[in-house]
Amino acid sequence: MKKISIIGCGTIGTAIGGYIEKKFKGKVGPVLLYDQDASCAQKLSSIITGSKIAKDMKDAIKNSDLIVEAASASAAGDVLKGVIDAEKDAIFMSIGGLLGQESLLDEAEQKGIKIMLPSGAVAGIDALKAAKISGITSVRLTTRKPPKALTGAPFILEKGIALDEIKEETVIFKGSASEAMKGFPKNINVSALISLAGLGPDATLVKIVVSPAYSKNTHEITVESNAGNFLMRTENVPSPDNPKTSYLASLAAMATIDGYFRNVRIGT
Repeated sequence: MKKISIIGCGTIGTAIGGYIEKKFKGKVGPVLLYDQDASCAQKLSSIITGSKIAKDMKDAIKNSDLIVEAASASAAGDVLKGVIDAEKDAIFMSIGGLLGQESLLDEAEQKGIKIMLPSGAVAGIDALKAAKISGITSVRLTTRKPPKALTGAPFILEKGIALDEIKEETVIFKGSASEAMKGFPKNINVSALISLAGLGPDATLVKIVVSPAYSKNTHEITVESNAGNFLMRTENVPSPDNPKTSYLASLAAMATIDGYFRNVRIGT
């Protein structure tokens, strides 16, 4: 039986753990859990039959076949280095933390290590990857969120933006995906995924728009390529446990875990 570990037992990690308990109970070895906040790991352990708490991240990686990273952008790089050293397969949710780590992704490819990046809160990643083969000329992401979804973002704090004073549709940010990830590391993870699938973080253009009238996180990806032009729009329902996280992001991780264990796969 395959052994799975979950590194990061917050909203997404807990959702993934619950899915593993429901879908793979008795089909995978004991699930190993690790979080810097031990209480989060303990709480998740109570809902996964036979799960165990890892003593540290290295222990979680060493004693599993598949590692699911759901911690943070700041931790993702260390997890990637760890899984490559241990030659273990991994699914990453904090994709923004992998920007600048492309050489490690190349190393994983060369070593035959599976590194899986779920499509997260956006649609159209298959089309973007296919279009890239033909040649892409432009990739633009427009994200719309309610102001409160950006609370605590470094860009907001640096610019002194009073989110509660915004009364109408307002463009908060325009720039590259690299700049977006630095300014909004917990809010615009999809820009990192789109970058890695397409033109890269410096050539991918991002616009963030907020309005108190918005009740959902919406992402629009516009692609111009030799294979045609595409516009893909996703209106996301917020996670019931964390309004900063899209429900679809957790579901995409679950679908990726399904794909890992399947021989017949739909889409790329």
